[in-house]
Amino acid sequence: MNAELLAVLEYWEREKGISRDILVRAVEEALVSAARRAVGPARELRCSIDPKTGTIKAFARLIVSDKIISKHDQISVENARRLKADAQIGDEVEVEVTPSDFGRIAAQNARQAVMQQLRKAEKQLILEEFKDRVGDIVSGVVRRFERSDVVVDLGRYEALLPNRERVPIEEYQTGERLRAYVKAVETTAHGPEIILSRSDPMFVIKLFQLEVAEISDGTIEIKGIAREPGYRTKLAVHSRDPKVDPVGACVGLRGQRVKNIVRELNNEKVDIIPWSADVRSYVTAALSPAKLKHFEVDEANKRVKIVVSPDQLSLAIGRRGQNARLTSKLTGWYVDIEEEVQAPVQGFQEKVEEAIQNLAGIPGLSEAQASVLVHMGFHAFEDLAQAEVDDLQSNPEIGDQAVAILAAVQAEAVRRSGSNGEGTAGV
Repeated sequence: MNAELLAVLEYWEREKGISRDILVRAVEEALVSAARRAVGPARELRCSIDPKTGTIKAFARLIVSDKIISKHDQISVENARRLKADAQIGDEVEVEVTPSDFGRIAAQNARQAVMQQLRKAEKQLILEEFKDRVGDIVSGVVRRFERSDVVVDLGRYEALLPNRERVPIEEYQTGERLRAYVKAVETTAHGPEIILSRSDPMFVIKLFQLEVAEISDGTIEIKGIAREPGYRTKLAVHSRDPKVDPVGACVGLRGQRVKNIVRELNNEKVDIIPWSADVRSYVTAALSPAKLKHFEVDEANKRVKIVVSPDQLSLAIGRRGQNARLTSKLTGWYVDIEEEVQAPVQGFQEKVEEAIQNLAGIPGLSEAQASVLVHMGFHAFEDLAQAEVDDLQSNPEIGDQAVAILAAVQAEAVRRSGSNGEGTAGV
């Protein structure tokens, strides 16, 4: 047990950075419970470990008494003076009570308790080191899974990527290296715990800060972000320097900067848009590339009603309403997108009726004759003015009426020609 215990202490001291003194105290506390099983109900029992040899000893503080009632609490004057020459009745004397086989008993009963105490000491170091690292991006290796949560090895410490902080479409494999955002250091029943996230919008912001120098130095400011993890992110940026294009700087030469971020996000779509104080410009940019036709802005209720043509409706709303939903989150305005109402297209029958009424308006033509002529293919006055008698006589419903019809048409043509001539002269 001693050699094994020393090996454990050396490992934790070397790999986890926990001092030997802290480890020894933790192990001593853990061994007390095992010692109680072996020694019995000894008074003020404690254990000590030699940090060099690993030797474990158990001690009890007994009261010097002339009459022994309980051997677990008292020691005779004679035996006490063997340990302390000037011991008097009523004094307390520390006596070694280590059983001969305590090493074996400790190995059987204290191993799990020892490891729990060591983990507790490690978690205290986590709190000290990571309480100031909340908001950073760290890199680690997937070590194991606890139900739907992922345990990530950060080197000296382990962190937890809870199911609620995972990207829904991502799958992780043991041994896979991944980057994540340190969202919090939470104190749980098991001690402090590092909570990671890959779904938090701040993860995307931090990636841009690392990738885009103009953001990290403050030239470009991220004004807003809306994200549906794994699917799409909208990022609004603004430049404090009019000479710097905020969108171009974030995209990078040949799109390299944003490509690096998209690759880290497993091809999640990222829209980078210019921020504007004008809600019309802001919403238009956020809904791009959809073309918007009409705006109605309700300042009091922070609502924007947008009208788009039918062919732009699905593009503006996005798949399952995603584009409109993210735009609302990004801008802070409720975005209502409606399809433009268009006048109904005139049907065939309506066109036929209109043509009949136009021809029936010629003096000398009845509505019945006009109906026959329209169904023969003469849809307008101009068509009928070019017809020949034979063309009309070929239809038995017209027959001998052809001459009278064409005479009426010619009279109307003269009338219209005269009216046009008078009008022209007047000008």
